[in-house]
Amino acid sequence: MPAHELNGGCTVPEELATAADVAWFAERCDRIVRNIERLIRGKTDVVRLAVLCMAAEGHVLIDDVPGVGKTSIAKALAGSIEGSMRRIQCTPDLLPTDVTGVQIWNAQRQEFEFQPGAVFGNVVLADEVNRASPKTQSALLEVMEEGQVTVDGVSHLVPRPFLVIATQNPVEHGGTYDLPEAQIDRFMVRLTVGYPAHEAEVEIVTNRSGGQSVLDLTPVVASDDVVRMTAILRGVHLTPTIVDYIVTITAATRRLPELRLGASPRAGIALAVAAQAHAAADSRTFVTPDDVKALAPYVLGHRLLLRPEAELGGATAPNLLDGILASVPVPGLRPAYR
Repeated sequence: MPAHELNGGCTVPEELATAADVAWFAERCDRIVRNIERLIRGKTDVVRLAVLCMAAEGHVLIDDVPGVGKTSIAKALAGSIEGSMRRIQCTPDLLPTDVTGVQIWNAQRQEFEFQPGAVFGNVVLADEVNRASPKTQSALLEVMEEGQVTVDGVSHLVPRPFLVIATQNPVEHGGTYDLPEAQIDRFMVRLTVGYPAHEAEVEIVTNRSGGQSVLDLTPVVASDDVVRMTAILRGVHLTPTIVDYIVTITAATRRLPELRLGASPRAGIALAVAAQAHAAADSRTFVTPDDVKALAPYVLGHRLLLRPEAELGGATAPNLLDGILASVPVPGLRPAYR
């Protein structure tokens, strides 16, 4: 397969992924997951989804109660690749320029110089993102979508790979600002960690009381490897039938009377790319309906906004999405859905 070379000699495919490509992808994915699980126990599915999201050049929103490992997952992921991590502790007085950067006057050179902000890292942790003001939250919009920030009319690219992991606490609302729909739509997946099983929690307490921390993790893949993973998954085959299946699902969310906002075309794109990553991690060169159905709850769930009367009636976004997935015919098993 034609390829071009990155720094360090690894190659990036430019056409459809081969069996060797996806096998390499799956091995690197498993390597990162195993490394993170040295610290994060009993949450393989959550960790794996975060890794797939990074490879897919998406962003992760982790919404859960305090103390279940939201920040630790972000730190462990950053510590597993040879790249830089930046942490933004979001507070109401955080300024947009703290996030994006600012032009500073250099008296010696008699000119302005750009001082990069906290988003200039490979993994950016926005801790308690809903505690930042709406103006500061909006500073993340451009960089999450386009991989660049614009300051005084000049665009500055952030390094690749680039992943924003934002956390928020759903049970404390004092002094918080709900993320706007435009911001939520920038996150490829929304995850909840949940409490660990008894055996896993015993291991966590034992390891942490023994002094084990995220600082003990060492990188297991190079940053160029992650860039190559992105290129490989983009070469995983999406048939027109699968694309039609994805669009049918997202379009169905816009017709539900219980929803005031359904999934956008950006959501469909995110679901397609996430499904490609899921297939590559399973050592497959093609996407199946099962890949789409496995990722849909994480990619679409946080993008569905219910009407107040539907919420009062007990409707939930996951239940509505389950109904859509059950009603849309699966390609190859039933006649095409219209």
